[in-house]
Amino acid sequence: MRCLPLLLACAAVLLAPADAAGLLELKFATPPALPSLPTLTLNARPQTLETTMASFAVEDTRLTKSGWNVTVQGQGGTGKSAVFAQYCPKAKCGGDSEGYVAGGHALAAGSLTLNSSGATFTGGLGTAPTLQCAAGCTVDGASPVKVASDATGLLSGEGTWTAGGFSASSLALTTPTTVRTLPNEETYRVNVLWTLSTGP
Repeated sequence: MRCLPLLLACAAVLLAPADAAGLLELKFATPPALPSLPTLTLNARPQTLETTMASFAVEDTRLTKSGWNVTVQGQGGTGKSAVFAQYCPKAKCGGDSEGYVAGGHALAAGSLTLNSSGATFTGGLGTAPTLQCAAGCTVDGASPVKVASDATGLLSGEGTWTAGGFSASSLALTTPTTVRTLPNEETYRVNVLWTLSTGP
């Protein structure tokens, strides 16, 4: 049997405006960060690898509340991959250069899911924000998926709210029987973009 490492690269971005002094703003107090997945041992059967989603926190100190949303999606573009794809982590891996391997092996979009069942937001004032993925959300899809939201309202979502209490199976990667072994210390890697934006 052959074991394959799987890596998660993560980026968090803030799209909400801050005031001129930078004191009244909406931001990630603790940006979402995907944990490492277990190593995959090939056995010619479909498998699901599970781990615990890390806690993240949103801070809202704006005077005028307009609600907020956290979304996630696979991130494509130069030097990135929105799905798990063959990746060389060093200067040379055999004949492949560092980075994603052109025409290399990849998993299908929608292989990585987040389930927030049992997790909650704690720590702020007013009505707590809501986690949206109790039925499971796709993390590595091309389109943004809402994973958390705060309704509009004067005291709704005030202060810093931390999402935590994720289960041991909250982050799951499904792999098919056709997943291929990779040569020369290469791995499967994906880039994931988390966005915090204003809105109900």
